[in-house]
Amino acid sequence: MNLTDKAALITGAKRIGLIIAVELARRGVDVGVSYSRSRAEADAAVERVRAEGRRAAAFATDLSRADSCTALVDDVARAFGRLDIVINMASIYVKRPFDALTVADWDAVLAIDLRAAFLCARAAAPHMRAHGGGHIINFSDWTARSGRPRYPGFVPYYVAKAGVIALTEALALELAPDNILVNAIAPGPITPPPDTTDEELKAVAAATPLGRWGGANAVAQTVIGLLESDFVTGETIRVDGGRHVR
Repeated sequence: MNLTDKAALITGAKRIGLIIAVELARRGVDVGVSYSRSRAEADAAVERVRAEGRRAAAFATDLSRADSCTALVDDVARAFGRLDIVINMASIYVKRPFDALTVADWDAVLAIDLRAAFLCARAAAPHMRAHGGGHIINFSDWTARSGRPRYPGFVPYYVAKAGVIALTEALALELAPDNILVNAIAPGPITPPPDTTDEELKAVAAATPLGRWGGANAVAQTVIGLLESDFVTGETIRVDGGRHVR
């Protein structure tokens, strides 16, 4: 896909999402970002995109609601006159022991990490068809891509991210006739959570064959590569520094 003058939606624009937004803008893409509580981060992404000379807007959205997902997609398409790219990044990542899990916990994670990706893709497809095709990129996780849940305490997260892989494959098949390519990225050690200790940082780096954390640019480069391809669909690509082979 030639990215010049295309329009994208990124659900979630903190940290990695911010870098992706900037890289898209540098290639001529107008960018809409959604946020729930992170207004400051969304505004920062908008400012960075505009600094690259492209249009940008932030949309407050509750992705756990079906009508909000549809409204978000339609609002972005209306703001830019088209919608060519959807990047489903929004995610809930909370550790909770199995015995402490509630139905509400389960529903909250599945709604954001899996169902919202489906809802945004469904709403985006007509807009993409109107302009000859597009790209949908979902976000899974390296553990789900590797087929085993390495860390206890993340039951709904792991199940949702495994579901994202299945959703990606199914949508790739359904939307191929419309020239809409659907892929997923499964990040590994990219950016550590803010409360990560020095000991934990070193332990993760030591467990990664490349010996380091990847950084947000590693994911952004993969996103750009998928968007520039016109013959890759239904794939889930690990960006984990080889973590899955150790």
